Amino acid sequence: MRRHIFVPCWVAAFGAAAFLIPFAHAAEPAHLLAGYSAQAGASASPARGQALFTTRQGRDWSCATCHGALPVHAGKHASTGKAIAALAPAFNAERFTDPAKTEKWFRRNCNDVIGRECSAGEKADVLAWLLTLKH
Repeated sequence: MRRHIFVPCWVAAFGAAAFLIPFAHAAEPAHLLAGYSAQAGASASPARGQALFTTRQGRDWSCATCHGALPVHAGKHASTGKAIAALAPAFNAERFTDPAKTEKWFRRNCNDVIGRECSAGEKADVLAWLLTLKH
């Protein structure tokens, strides 16, 4: 006599999803750059990215206010004093590897610095510039 083990569909689906979660969020910064460029419908410009990053925008800050003009070392949040790890991917391997985290921080920081969300083109430009920064 055979016994059948009943496994609810949600248990099987959850198990499969839990296995795939670590892979679903892993990305390369270059893949994110390609996605932003595709959304923008234009090639990214490292020069525009550097200008956006270092120029004070509609608010009192620029990205460089907290991250430094060359974000290859740890920075510090201008108002809270909280430490910020290096932003350039070559100096911090965790940067721009999680699409959800990348979007979260672009949304927050663009709102703080520019007073609005960044466009896909602006994100592509900044990321293109950050990818030029090497050891």
